[in-house]
This record gives sequence, structure tokens and C-alpha cells, in this order.
Amino acid sequence: MEVKATRVFDATVEQVWQAWTESRYVHQWWGPDGFTAPVAEMEVHEGGRSRVSMRSPDGAELYNTWTYERVIPLQRLEFIMGFADVDWQPRTPAELGLPPDIPARVRHVVTFTSTGQKTELTVTELGYTSPQTVEISKLGLEQCLDKMAIALSVA
Repeated sequence: MEVKATRVFDATVEQVWQAWTESRYVHQWWGPDGFTAPVAEMEVHEGGRSRVSMRSPDGAELYNTWTYERVIPLQRLEFIMGFADVDWQPRTPAELGLPPDIPARVRHVVTFTSTGQKTELTVTELGYTSPQTVEISKLGLEQCLDKMAIALSVA
């Protein structure tokens, strides 16, 4: 099963690309509503690995890695999101206390389409196994994109 969200931003493709690939922006939008992103170490190139974290309002922190398989600047990103511990060692969702139906690795495809001064961004997440996880992931993704729109509006 997949999660897919498309959003049109009132920003150039260059600005939206930066929002997805530069630490100063990722800190502003990664994580659902109420969460912060204390870590956003971006290594965006084929074979690169970004490290990001999100902190819940009660202080719990979740660590993810994004390992890039394909990077076409200003057009497309393909990466595998994995879970990690505080030392960035790979962990399964179950080891982190997350529901067992969350896949350990989630493939992401992010496309950027310029429409003049606006940009259409489509994010597809692949590999989910239950409708409940799809719904939770879609809600979180939509909230991240809402936060990205705010970050881009003040950039």
C-alpha cells in the first residue's frame, strides 16, 4: 500500500527543492503538528544519507535516516527512510516501541514540477501493510507539507 500527497506551493522549484534538501528548512517542517525537528543533517546525493529526528511535545525523539538512491536536482528524489536509535544505528519499528505493522524501510519518491512561479510537489511513500498505518502516515505527511508551506511563505 502507498501514501501519496500532492501540494502546489507558491514558490519556485528551486525554493521547494531547498526546503526539502537544506537543513535550515527541514528543521522547520519535519514532523507532524506539535513536533520539532532537532536534527536535520542533509547529505542529498546518490548514495548519501540524511539524518533527521522529530521530537514530540512530551520530549520523545524518533530518529530516521534517508538513504538516497536517485537524485535529479530540481526534479526528483528517491530514498529509503529507515528507523534508527540515538546513535544512528538501524532499528526496527518494534525495537523503538512503534506498532509492528510499520515497515522497517519505507521507499519515498518525491517529484518537483515547475509551473512558473509555483511548484507542484508529489510525495509517494511505498511499502505499508495496513490501512491504519496508511491513514496515520498520510495525516503526518499532510501536516509536514502544511508546515513546509509556512516555512516557504516566510523564506
